[in-house]
Amino acid sequence: MRLANKVAIVTGAGSRGPGVGTGKAISTLFAREGCSVLLVDREAPRAEETLSGIQEEGGEASVIEADVTKSSDCGRIVGAAIKRYGRLDILVNNVGITLPGTVVDVAEEVWDQVMDVNLKSMMLCSKYSVPRMQEGGGGSIINVSSIYGLIGSPTSTAYHAAKGAIRLFTKSAAVQYAKENIRVNSVHPGYAHTPLTDAGYSHEVGRAEWCLERIPIGRLGNAYDIAYGILYLASDESSFVTGAELVIDGGTTAQ
Repeated sequence: MRLANKVAIVTGAGSRGPGVGTGKAISTLFAREGCSVLLVDREAPRAEETLSGIQEEGGEASVIEADVTKSSDCGRIVGAAIKRYGRLDILVNNVGITLPGTVVDVAEEVWDQVMDVNLKSMMLCSKYSVPRMQEGGGGSIINVSSIYGLIGSPTSTAYHAAKGAIRLFTKSAAVQYAKENIRVNSVHPGYAHTPLTDAGYSHEVGRAEWCLERIPIGRLGNAYDIAYGILYLASDESSFVTGAELVIDGGTTAQ
């Protein structure tokens, strides 16, 4: 029970399609470890599927439908966690999208959408969560970035920019709130099988093979590989860890 008596908000808690997405894996692990989890998703049925699995295992969770790119919704999410569970200990900013486009090709509306979903949502959820964590004596915020927040690639310019910004936002927030026992860390997943990425693997010929060739450990990751790292950062086991980058990529960025 590594998260016993703690309360967490997980954004993007549903899976986009069949299989287990990162948000679902995070939420499921948290509940197994004794945490009460508020499952946030723009489409409630996705989060309700996660909720069903948690309840079948005897865990505690609830669902809220919200658009985390809107300030009013982010405030409502945090208010709902406090109203239902009385406190807030953990925030996982997991929601994200990726859209293709080089510097020349990327459309302005695509740039804005990727920035809003990946970066603005993280800022807004953190903005409303920090005061509640201060009231409770501390907390842990985990921001899901990517190895594409550390390295470049032939495309996805907006995604790289957003995920890189998450990395430095994390470090700034970690310094700002360290004295109040609020830890802020980023997680940088590599190439992994999730409902979100599998669509790309299935439609782009040779995409999975291209990724696999770049992973020294010899396999693609999965949602639970990422979720276990986030569980560590959420728990008191990482009480001396803040402003850090946890890379979970099978060795891709070690080369």
